[in-house]
Amino acid sequence: MRVNLDPPPRTALAIVAHPDDAEFQCGATLAKWAAAGCVVHHVVCTDGSKGSWDVAEDTAALVATRQVEQRAAARALGATGEQVFLTNVDGELEHGPAQVAEVCAWIRRLRPDVVLGHDPWRRWRLHPDHRAAGWLCTDGVVAARDPHFFPEQDLAHHRPSAILLFECEEPDLAEDVTGYADTKVAALLEHTSQFVTTHDITDARDAAQVDRFRRHVEDRLAGSGARVGVRHAELYRRITP
Repeated sequence: MRVNLDPPPRTALAIVAHPDDAEFQCGATLAKWAAAGCVVHHVVCTDGSKGSWDVAEDTAALVATRQVEQRAAARALGATGEQVFLTNVDGELEHGPAQVAEVCAWIRRLRPDVVLGHDPWRRWRLHPDHRAAGWLCTDGVVAARDPHFFPEQDLAHHRPSAILLFECEEPDLAEDVTGYADTKVAALLEHTSQFVTTHDITDARDAAQVDRFRRHVEDRLAGSGARVGVRHAELYRRITP
């Protein structure tokens, strides 16, 4: 398995289903690249409105909160690029021509060297938004690179050098993120609305619960790192279109 994308990209775009997906799946990589001068952008495909187990949740307020959290998480990673929030309803993301066109347009505007996204080919994936966001990422790149897709956009076509798919079953690239675990955790802890649902933290004042979450994140990074002989890593399937 190849270790590290060398040199780091000058610009990177993470296309994800929900606020916090990028931090969970590629946060340490984005932090490492940002520290090296990479301009890191995010496109979040859904509004995150289903991210609560509280039946009385004010979902409109939750959407606004999650955007604030996502911006704070991006700052924690050192990301200096755009934070783009599409208007698709959480849990109802579709992979259709209109959605592909929207993602394509953002790729053409932001012009990333590398695009990161969910692996849409992963078997037995339960969450429909992760499947759809994965297809929107790959199909958006295909459309963005060719000038005859969506010419009405009046945007210059753009061909990224690579797509890195996370949550993949057969990774062939490991990014050595040793030294960036704390930054990844700090970014994830900005998503306070998700403490109960995804972080397994029921009381943010309980240091033991927060430390348990930190260890969980570090253990996953360590498990990936062990595959390539480094302390911490994040794994991807690399596609060079």
